[in-house]
Amino acid sequence: MQGKKKALGRGLSAILESPETDITSKDISGEYVAGAVAQIPIDQIESNPFQPRTQFDETELAELAISIQSQGIIQPVTVRKMGYDRYQIIAGERRLKASKVAGISEIPAYIRVANDEQMLEMALVENIHRSDLNPLEIAISFHRLIEECKIRQEELSHKVGKDRSTVSNYIRLLQLPTQIQLAIRDNAISMGHARALITIENEENQLLILHRIIEKKLSVRQVEEIVRRLAEEQPLKKRSRNTILPFKFERVKDSLNKKLNTNVELKINTKGSGSIIIPFRSDEEFDTIVSKLES
Repeated sequence: MQGKKKALGRGLSAILESPETDITSKDISGEYVAGAVAQIPIDQIESNPFQPRTQFDETELAELAISIQSQGIIQPVTVRKMGYDRYQIIAGERRLKASKVAGISEIPAYIRVANDEQMLEMALVENIHRSDLNPLEIAISFHRLIEECKIRQEELSHKVGKDRSTVSNYIRLLQLPTQIQLAIRDNAISMGHARALITIENEENQLLILHRIIEKKLSVRQVEEIVRRLAEEQPLKKRSRNTILPFKFERVKDSLNKKLNTNVELKINTKGSGSIIIPFRSDEEFDTIVSKLES
């Protein structure tokens, strides 16, 4: 166990460059030995089961495939040897996928030896600073390192070069309802939106605000203000389930505001009944509102 933790803690670059992960004098079955750079048939390379990225942009893959067709692959991918003519991708899965799209039969690969824990760390560290890796994928990767490799949050923050609070915020995303996690995954909301939603205890209110964020394209600051007001309005001892105006009523309120060009107030109590208040400042404005309602 000591040896595993030591190897895991060295980071991606140290592991990839370490002679301890090379076997240059002995073939472990198959044509190529670890430590070599070789042209390996693509159909002999398996995907990385520890890959934190779950989605690859098809347009970007197509563009990379065109580049590969015209210029070839400049930087070899990195693989680990699994057995006789069987390899598993460590780094460069995007290049591997694009090569398949390009119809390339072989790909240059640097052959390494790595255990499962090293594979997980390598995949995470290679992708963690990519701008296209969404927060949920990062959160899942952090959680796997903690659960599967028995790493404490403080140790993990050191390995990935992020503050402990940042690591904690990512992991807390996994406590959110599935619908919100999917919105994060699909980039419908940002990490900032998600962090604001985490502080809401009531799941129903979380989902109501989620729909409002998407419908109205609310900024993070606007959501934080909604959450702040929600916390202030809720009684300390008994929190109301309907503090937030249900989404369908909010939409009707917005529609009336636009049609009547005034600030309509809509109130609903816990039993489902309520009232619509339409303010006016003069007889003339009253007549205008009535005319718009009758039209």
